[in-house]
Amino acid sequence: MKIEQFEDKNLAQFSYILMSDAEIAVIDPARDPKPYEEYAMLHDAKITAIIETHPHADFVSGHLELSEAKQTPIYVSSKLGATYKHTPFNHGDELKIGNLTLRALETPGHSPDSISVLVLDENGKEQAVFTGDALLLGDVGRPDLRETVGHETSSRDQLARQMYHTTREIFMKLPDDVLVYPAHGAGSLCGKSMSKAKSSTIGEEKATNAALQPMTQDEFVTYLTSELPFVPKYFGHAVELNRTGAPKYDSAIKKVPILGPDHKLEQEPLVIDTRPQDQFRQGHLDSSINLPDGPKFETWLGSVVWPDEPFYLIARDEDQLRELICRTASIGYEGNIRGAILTPPAAVETAPTLDLAHFKANPDHYTILDIRNTNEVKEKPIFANALAIPLPELREHLQEVPTDKPIVVHCASGYRSAVGASILTAVVEDVSVYDLGDAVTQFMPSSGQA
Repeated sequence: MKIEQFEDKNLAQFSYILMSDAEIAVIDPARDPKPYEEYAMLHDAKITAIIETHPHADFVSGHLELSEAKQTPIYVSSKLGATYKHTPFNHGDELKIGNLTLRALETPGHSPDSISVLVLDENGKEQAVFTGDALLLGDVGRPDLRETVGHETSSRDQLARQMYHTTREIFMKLPDDVLVYPAHGAGSLCGKSMSKAKSSTIGEEKATNAALQPMTQDEFVTYLTSELPFVPKYFGHAVELNRTGAPKYDSAIKKVPILGPDHKLEQEPLVIDTRPQDQFRQGHLDSSINLPDGPKFETWLGSVVWPDEPFYLIARDEDQLRELICRTASIGYEGNIRGAILTPPAAVETAPTLDLAHFKANPDHYTILDIRNTNEVKEKPIFANALAIPLPELREHLQEVPTDKPIVVHCASGYRSAVGASILTAVVEDVSVYDLGDAVTQFMPSSGQA
């Protein structure tokens, strides 16, 4: 048995190849199918099964394209309601990969259609379990993403109660030495408090995972449904796209037009400028949003921009531009791009620079906007009289920001404040909007989430 883990660090997403006797099962593949095809070719092996543990909310899967390219069946739960050709893989169903047996375990809680994949050796001994977003390392999957989307929907309370039984009746009854391979790691929004490990064992999780500690069902539900992370705008879109199957990856990204700097832009679509904050401040298109390239670019893109909202994409060089188009495709937004531009045409707008000394001496002369997440604000307030609107909600609540004084936008380290300040600048005309940037660290003991 050989297990190969593939990691998308930007989305904290894991996918897997399980290989035995020159046969391969691909589990929860990312949008681009090439790494799995290349691995199979390099090892002179054949992809004979593709398994989706559930329709993912935080990334778009390439399962359908990989299946069509390799003429390989896709195995999913019947509850998923897949509209593409598939083979049902329900609780207790088994399939063979070389000398291994793969058994489906019904593990609802993160989603009502979640399955995990238990691997048994030729002697029937449990070796590993691929848990999707059900059992994460240090946590379990959040229960609030399927209240309104998917073939089957459930309230967060219902899913939390299902997760209680999944953890106690399925995972915790497996042998302690069974290896655990989740679909996500630390940094994913599919859970609350994941560890930085990339694999674990059932025994280790039983000892250290907060969700697996002794508690009543009601206590578990309270634990699982409290202080949940924000939900990006693209999550529901990704669930439906994964349920129906995404367009072919290469074809989709090649359809994005690369435009010259003199191209006349449409009036309505957004402009997403991915250059660093300092370059953006020196000159940018009027009404553009500064969403700097960074480790969580696609998450913040899908948190600020709606799934049906067109936009232009600006980058500082061609390599970065093409990489960002690919990363945009990982959340299913490549079809929203009206054009990709290397340098902004007519970049005449500049961003004002905050007089930090004046701000420190006279904070009451400014409207201070805190765009951190609700939990961050609660745990570590920075400015006593700040108006708090989380960045993912800012565009929907712009009318709540007073414009009688200059506005200072801050987050915890400077990334989100660049985005928020540019969003406000596009609509506020009578007063200056300042990005506090990384100077925010001068007002708190230590920096928090970026």
